[in-house]
Amino acid sequence: MPAAPVPFLFPKKFIWGAATAAPQIEGAARAGGKGESVWDRFARQPGAVADGDTLDRACDHYHRYEQDFALMRALGIRHYRLSLAWPRIHPDGDHRINQRGVDFYHRLLDSLAKHGITPWVTMFHWDLPQALEDRGGWRSRAVPEAFATYADTIVKAYGDRVKNWITLNEIRCFTLHGYGGGGKAPGANEGSRVVNQTMHHALLCHGHGVRAVREHGGRGARCGLTDNCETVVPVTESAADIAAARTWFTAANQPVLDPIYRGHYAPAYLKRCGPARPVVARGDFDLISAPADFVGLNIYTGSLVRRGRGGRPELIAPSASYPRTDSPWLNLLPRALYWAPKLVAEVYGEKNIYITENGCGYDDDTVQRGECHDLHRVEYLRSYLKELQRATAEGVPVRGYFVWSFLDNFEWADGYRRRFGIVHTNFKTQRRTPKLSAKWYAEVIRGNRVL
Repeated sequence: MPAAPVPFLFPKKFIWGAATAAPQIEGAARAGGKGESVWDRFARQPGAVADGDTLDRACDHYHRYEQDFALMRALGIRHYRLSLAWPRIHPDGDHRINQRGVDFYHRLLDSLAKHGITPWVTMFHWDLPQALEDRGGWRSRAVPEAFATYADTIVKAYGDRVKNWITLNEIRCFTLHGYGGGGKAPGANEGSRVVNQTMHHALLCHGHGVRAVREHGGRGARCGLTDNCETVVPVTESAADIAAARTWFTAANQPVLDPIYRGHYAPAYLKRCGPARPVVARGDFDLISAPADFVGLNIYTGSLVRRGRGGRPELIAPSASYPRTDSPWLNLLPRALYWAPKLVAEVYGEKNIYITENGCGYDDDTVQRGECHDLHRVEYLRSYLKELQRATAEGVPVRGYFVWSFLDNFEWADGYRRRFGIVHTNFKTQRRTPKLSAKWYAEVIRGNRVL
């Protein structure tokens, strides 16, 4: 008889969870005193979002969180990464507190506790209050000043129940693609000098988030950033290609990770910026580089790199027939989930890494006879998690994994047509249907392994 397959076991106490973001699922865009966000405004610009979709109702999680958490519990998910809506707490961005918004999250966190689910709270997941954008947005130091107030408010309010805090989600996305013509809110098209400055101001917010947790989080509170690092994978795992990938990774991630881990911008990065280098005030790097407790990585795909002519790293572009999802940017590259945390650990010495997002978007997830057979997602997740297990088996310090996303939701400029959830959302009836991937993921959690 052939030998039984060896299970892909994960470390003991490995954390398994699911992730969402407030603007993508809550809806209730004008309920309970919530202020307007940049995405509320941007979605109403003609052509900005597919099919003219808005965030007004989304998954109606604002009214349905109890049933969503009951379903989460039934699937065995005990860790949940969520975000708070900044404009629901501070409708004008700072100072004035909307108590109804504060109370909503009190109820939501109480419900999580009732269902035995641990919250991992992201302070900012792209929904900047429009009032702050009207004052200059991420171009201005007014935003980190306002964020300092917001971070103090939420950590003081929820620190008794929240011990895992994430400061910001994907700095590169909401700065470069929000202000550099990339098609995300607020839809600005600025030059590199402004874009680089928005990234610096976002790093200041990260520093204020860490500071707020240290000052008000209480015993056991932890804090880190979620970064969509530039992920590179060596074409072959030869010494030459691995060295090329490491060189490319190091240069590509200097704008965000160097200030946090090394307390300054790399000279090579500043040289590339030239006159567009960010303006840094005295004390900025002391705030930005205050020690955090972990880093979260959002990993979906990556770039393939080899040692090219003259020993220089060289990108290899995939052909048109290379396997990909319905998201044009998301090529299938399972080894990204091995190499991204490995390189972060090696280059920056990080000892506590969490995969805070990993998933895939498709347009054809349909429910038939009460079931959604998303076999493509099962195969995606299985192939990626095998690579993540490989990393943990080799000692890469990955402590947990959060699938993106728990629910089909508002997928930014793709609206509601692109589905990333392991639970199907009928956006007309708001009916939730666990997909085949949800049931498969429940077995992964139960056995702490991938077969």
